[in-house]
Amino acid sequence: MSDRHHPSQNFTSRRDARFAPPVTAKRPWQTLKRMSHWFKPQSHMMVFMAVVVLLDGLIVLTLPWLMGKSIDALGRGLGWLLLALLSGYLLDALLNTTQQWTMAGLSQRVVAGVRTSLFAKLDRLPVAFFDFRPDGDLMSRFTNDIDAVSSAIAQSTTQLMSSVIAVVGSLTMMLLLSPLLTLAALLGAPLVVVLSRVITSRTRKLFQEQQRTLGLLNGHIEETITGFDIVKAFHREETVVQEFERQNSRLAQIAVRAQTWAGLAMPLTNVIGNLSFVAVGVSGSWMALQGWVTVGLIASFLVYSRQFVRPINDLATIWNTLQAALAGAERVLEIMDEPEEADVPGTVWQDGHGDVQFQNVSFSYVPGNPVLHDVSFHVPAGETLALVGATGAGKTTVVNLLTRFYEASEGKVLLDGRDVKDYTRSSLRKAFGVVLQDTFLFSGTVRDNLRYGCPDATDEEVEKAGVLSHADAFIRRLPHGYDTHLTEGGAQLSQGQRQLLAIARVVLMDPPLLILDEATSNVDTRTELQLQQAMLSLRKNRTSFVIAHRLSTIREAHTILVLDQGRVVERGNHEQLLNARGVYARLYESQTLA
Repeated sequence: MSDRHHPSQNFTSRRDARFAPPVTAKRPWQTLKRMSHWFKPQSHMMVFMAVVVLLDGLIVLTLPWLMGKSIDALGRGLGWLLLALLSGYLLDALLNTTQQWTMAGLSQRVVAGVRTSLFAKLDRLPVAFFDFRPDGDLMSRFTNDIDAVSSAIAQSTTQLMSSVIAVVGSLTMMLLLSPLLTLAALLGAPLVVVLSRVITSRTRKLFQEQQRTLGLLNGHIEETITGFDIVKAFHREETVVQEFERQNSRLAQIAVRAQTWAGLAMPLTNVIGNLSFVAVGVSGSWMALQGWVTVGLIASFLVYSRQFVRPINDLATIWNTLQAALAGAERVLEIMDEPEEADVPGTVWQDGHGDVQFQNVSFSYVPGNPVLHDVSFHVPAGETLALVGATGAGKTTVVNLLTRFYEASEGKVLLDGRDVKDYTRSSLRKAFGVVLQDTFLFSGTVRDNLRYGCPDATDEEVEKAGVLSHADAFIRRLPHGYDTHLTEGGAQLSQGQRQLLAIARVVLMDPPLLILDEATSNVDTRTELQLQQAMLSLRKNRTSFVIAHRLSTIREAHTILVLDQGRVVERGNHEQLLNARGVYARLYESQTLA
C-alpha cells in the first residue's frame, strides 16, 4: 500500500527479523491437546487403529512367553508351541501391515483437513494481516510446517501407541516372571527418563527456530522470483544470492544442531539399555545356577527386558520427531488464532444511491503515525471524485476505509447517510468495482478471468465487456481468443493488456460504485485516449473514486481532492483548481510542459 509508513529497513535481514514471529519455548502439551482436535473427524479410523495396535501388542507380548515355554518343553508339546509361535509372528506381520495402511490414510485425511481449515482461515482474515507478512512465509506454513505435522502423524502415532503398550505389558510380564530380575532391568530406566527430558527441552527450541528460519528462506525465494526482473534491472543478482546463502547457511546450521541433539537420544539410551540387558543376563545366569529359575524363563525375561527398554528408546526418538511437528503445528496455530474479519450482522446495502461522505476522518496504520488527518468531503450519488497527491499522501487509504479494508481511527465514513460499519462487509464490497494499478490475473482462460466478479455472465456479455473496455481487439489476436489460457499473473501479456482485462472485468460486473486506482497508468497514450471514452461511459450515473497521477485523465471529474501528507489542501473541479494557481495547477502545468 503506497500510503503506509514504516520504519526504514534494508529488505533483507531487518525485514526478516521484523516479520518473523518470536521464537519462544511454547507449552508442548497444550499444542498436542489442540492438535488432538484435528483427529476428531477421523475418530472412527482412530478407534479401528487403536484396536489393531492393541491386538498386535498383546500378540507380541505372548511371543517371548511362548519362546520360553518352547525352550523348557524338551519335546513335550513342542510342536504345538512352535506352531503357536509361527502363527503369532505371521499375525504380527499382518497387523503391522494393517497399521501402516490405516495410518497412511488417516494422516493424509487429517492433514487435508488442516490445510482446508488453514486456507479457510486465511480467507476470513483482514487485509492488514497480509500487508505485514511475507507471502513466502505463509506458503511455508501451508507446505513445510504442515508436512512436518503429516510426517509425525504417519510415522509416530502407531509407534507411540505400541510403545506404551509394550512398556506397560513387558513390565507386567517381567514382574510376573521374576520381581528380582525386574529390579535389575529397571536400573537404567531413571537415567533414560532424565536424559530424554534434557534432550527434548533442547530440541524443541531448535526445531521451532528451524521452522521459523525455513519460512524466512521461503519468503526470500518467493520475493526474489516475483521481483526477478527488478533484480536483473538493478544488477542485484550477487546481492540476492549472498542473502540466500546467508539464510540458507543459517538454516543448515540450525538444522544440524537440531538433528544432532535429536540424534543423541538413540545411542545414549541404547547404551543404558544394553547395560541393563547385561545386568539381567548376569543376574539371571546366577539365579539359574542356584536353581531359582529355568533357562526358558531367563530367555523369555531377556526378550521382555529388551521389549521394555526399546520402546523407551523409541519414545525418546518419537518425541524428538514430534518436536518438528510441534514447531510446525505452533506456526499453523498462530494463524488459526489470528482475529478474523467477521462479517457481523448488519444492514445489507442493496440498490442504494451511492452518496458518500467522510466526516472528520483520521487514520493510522501504525499508532502515533497518522496517515489521514481530519479529512472531510462529500460525493453526491453519481458523481466522480478524483484523488490527487504525492505518493504516501493518503489517496489509497481513503478507498481502503470506504471498502472497510481498514476502519477509521476517528470520524465517520457514510454511505447513503449511514456509517459503513452498519453495513455487512460482504454487501458493501459487492457494491464496488475496483481496478487497481497492479493488476492480478489468475490461472485460467481470459473468459474465466473476466467472469471472476460475475461468474454467471454469458459468453455474449463477456465479449461485450471486452468491446466496451477496448480489450476485444487484442484478445481476439491471442491464440485462442477469449479461451486462451493465461498463466498465473498473466505473465504472457503486457502490463497494458493486463490492465485492459482488469477494466473489462469491472465493466462486466456493472457495479453501482467504482474505484479506479491508476486504472490507465500502464497503457499507451493512444489506448488511454480510447479508454477515456469507455471510462466516462462506465462512470456515468455511478459514484466513482479515481486515483490518478496523470491529471489529464481526471479533467471531467466533478470534484478533485488534493491531498498532502494526509490533509486536504485543495478541492474543486479542474478549472477551479487551475484558476486557484495552487498545488494542483503546478502539478498540471509540470505534466503539460513535460
